[in-house]
Amino acid sequence: MSSILITGASGFIGSFLVEEGLKQNFEVYAGVRKSSSHGYLQDKRIHFLEFDFSTREKVLATLEECKRNNLRFQYIVHNAGLTKAQKKEDFYNVNCRNTIHFIEALIESDMVPEKFLFISSLAAYGPGDPHSGEPVRNIHEPKPIELYGKSKLEAERYITSLKNFPWLIVRPTGVYGPKEKDYFVFFQTINRGMEPYIGFRKQVLTFIYVRDLVRLIYLALASAHVNKAWFVSDGNEYPSELFAAITKKALGKKTIRFTVPLFVVKAIATIGERVAGLWGAIPTLNTDKYNVLSSTNWRCEVEPLERDFGFKAEYDLEKGVHETLEWYKKEKWL
Repeated sequence: MSSILITGASGFIGSFLVEEGLKQNFEVYAGVRKSSSHGYLQDKRIHFLEFDFSTREKVLATLEECKRNNLRFQYIVHNAGLTKAQKKEDFYNVNCRNTIHFIEALIESDMVPEKFLFISSLAAYGPGDPHSGEPVRNIHEPKPIELYGKSKLEAERYITSLKNFPWLIVRPTGVYGPKEKDYFVFFQTINRGMEPYIGFRKQVLTFIYVRDLVRLIYLALASAHVNKAWFVSDGNEYPSELFAAITKKALGKKTIRFTVPLFVVKAIATIGERVAGLWGAIPTLNTDKYNVLSSTNWRCEVEPLERDFGFKAEYDLEKGVHETLEWYKKEKWL
């Protein structure tokens, strides 16, 4: 039985990775922090390993303990990371520096797996050209527009600089599904009868349902590919109005639609960031968030997914949103 270590296992994507690993009869090791909740990790077949990635030495100690117990991992999916942070430096420390600590410890302890898959993000490359509408492609120069994306890009650059290290990288666009909390805020807003838009320019969005992303990751691990990266979406493009329309239909809601001009959003973001900065914090609406909200082209290439894996998403946005909302209702989130 092949073994797989999944870091960030207690979170949204991580818990689905664990679930799929068990379905595929892997010996699944869930890498978690000491403070992590095990709420989504109740299967008794799961093995837990506590990791502290803040220093190479701490990671090394955990890996050496694994070696003493004759434990090695054929595959590692490094999913641990931050999408939101209280302080700007937290993005770099967690998403980049901790990744470096992890890989350095794997190399030093002679625990390098057959494949190490890093979950990055489309944010590492930033949005596509707003004028041409061309999708973001691997051949393009990365131009991240937010600290999260910049930290993911720095981690990618470290990983791809390594020699004789079997890395894979996936860069999903917006990931949604049961348990997810960021898009959930949008669903809550629609459920309350409000339909807000930022600015008057048309925005093209892309998505990937969490189960499709997880399926793609296991296809990549099972493939012959190594030292290669892919963008991941369901292959469709969605105007922001369609996202709202699909959600309204699924919830059976009518809404009041309103648009907040970009200059108003930018002013609020700038002022809020300056005030919060006095305490070293980052407000929810900040200049990074403004850059994301004001970008109009979030297309990315998906042809390599079909060419390399024969991958086609099983969920379009309508099917995925319906299943997601049913879960929220069942769990009484909505």
